[in-house]
Amino acid sequence: MALVQNLVVVWMVSTMKPLLILAAVALLTTIACENSGGPAVAAASPQPAATTSADTQNEQNPVVATGPIVVENQLDVLALRAGVVSGIQVDIGKAVRKGDLLATLDDRQIVAERDAAAAKVRSAEANLKDWQAETDVADADYRRAEAMRKAGINTQEELEHAHYKLIESQFEIEKAKQDLSTAQDNLHALELEVEKTQITAPFDGIVARRYVRAGQDVIVSQRLFWVTAVAPLQVKFTLPESFLPKMKNGQILSVDAANIPSAVKHAAKVIDVSPVVDPSSGTIEITAQIEGTAPDLRPGMLANIRINP
Repeated sequence: MALVQNLVVVWMVSTMKPLLILAAVALLTTIACENSGGPAVAAASPQPAATTSADTQNEQNPVVATGPIVVENQLDVLALRAGVVSGIQVDIGKAVRKGDLLATLDDRQIVAERDAAAAKVRSAEANLKDWQAETDVADADYRRAEAMRKAGINTQEELEHAHYKLIESQFEIEKAKQDLSTAQDNLHALELEVEKTQITAPFDGIVARRYVRAGQDVIVSQRLFWVTAVAPLQVKFTLPESFLPKMKNGQILSVDAANIPSAVKHAAKVIDVSPVVDPSSGTIEITAQIEGTAPDLRPGMLANIRINP
């Protein structure tokens, strides 16, 4: 029995030595890691890749572009003829509709010329009617001369004379028609010149600027007013060419005024994506139309446009 007990003790001692050695090695490794500032656990759980965190941030932060707020109808109203400004009917900030009178030029001379042309038309019309009546008389004379020639009362020469007289009257009718047409064209041209003395609004909008004053002598193509529409508002901006496959018509964007703190955000729908890339800048042009009313936005303002990538 004593022999068996001694064998057990020897086996336990021999078995514990490797365990003690392993424990000592682990303790030394822990102390070395603590002294070097590294992690105490060598096999830590794997951390997510940095690209995953960046991708999540890109999804949360939209791309922001800037561009001007514009309208389709916006232009300078020019003088179509030279003359003196005889009256100003509107001023800056005035809302106008298409065809509303903005200003007038002195039209006394051109109106007199138009009235003379109208009288010429009436004279040409009367001359045409006169020759039509003459032709009816010549036709009657020819038919009578023809009947008399068949009866042997007059000569062949008298019949031919009546025939040529009828032909002459017919040619005079054609000439009178051409004279009437020329007179009508002249009258129409002068009526257009009279219309040019009436400066009217080309579309619905507001008068943004006025460049002339009453009594000023203007020349052809001189700027008189700047008229701009107020709706629908659009934004134009550019993006890198990499966005070309991402931008589609009908896509909804967010738009707000760039220089107004706490500006209201408005929805805008993409209506045009440039099919080509600008080779000098490597960008594409996008046009979006703001939906609904936007009283805080004005044409010409700079806007922020937010696009979710």
